[in-house]
Amino acid sequence: MSFEHWLAFAAASAVILAIPGPTVLLVISYALSHGRKSAGATVAGVALGDFTAMTASMLGLGALLAASAALFTVLKWVGGAYLIYLGIKLWRAPVGEQAEAQTNEARPLRIFLHAYAVTALNPKSLVFFVAFLPQFLISSEPLLPQMILFEVTFLVLATINAASYALIAAGARRTIRKPSVQRIVNRTGGGLLVGAGILAAGWRKAA
Repeated sequence: MSFEHWLAFAAASAVILAIPGPTVLLVISYALSHGRKSAGATVAGVALGDFTAMTASMLGLGALLAASAALFTVLKWVGGAYLIYLGIKLWRAPVGEQAEAQTNEARPLRIFLHAYAVTALNPKSLVFFVAFLPQFLISSEPLLPQMILFEVTFLVLATINAASYALIAAGARRTIRKPSVQRIVNRTGGGLLVGAGILAAGWRKAA
């Protein structure tokens, strides 16, 4: 595989990752709610979620998901419902001193599991990898080394992308001191997550 071919895959992956989606919204909401303390757990959850989705797609689960309407429907409703739950939770999140107390009590494991679930349970990701990866695979060369290279590349870029969003949002959090502003931020983020959940639940397999 040539360097130019790998670079094309890396560039396409970077553009796709930079587009805000449910995972990015979750990363930003946790960073705004809990600050930099949540960054490590959130980024780790996102990376493992992407690894799970890519590996599952390579093993054929993505193709099965694309072919099975019932399985696709179950996963999209589970993923959508979970996003809506997180959105409502963020909407109702405390502000001011209560928010600071909640930040100190935040459990990294719970944040990690939330980020992992949102990333791995997104059926669109599984189907996306099935459609995206084959465009860059070279049939005349061994497939396994190519898949490993592409997966490592995507995971590194996904980690950098999630970490960047988390750090930027955490930095912005320091300027948000008034409870009224915090409430607006929480409700905006919560509304976006609920919207993402509704879109995920209504997403059609043929889209």
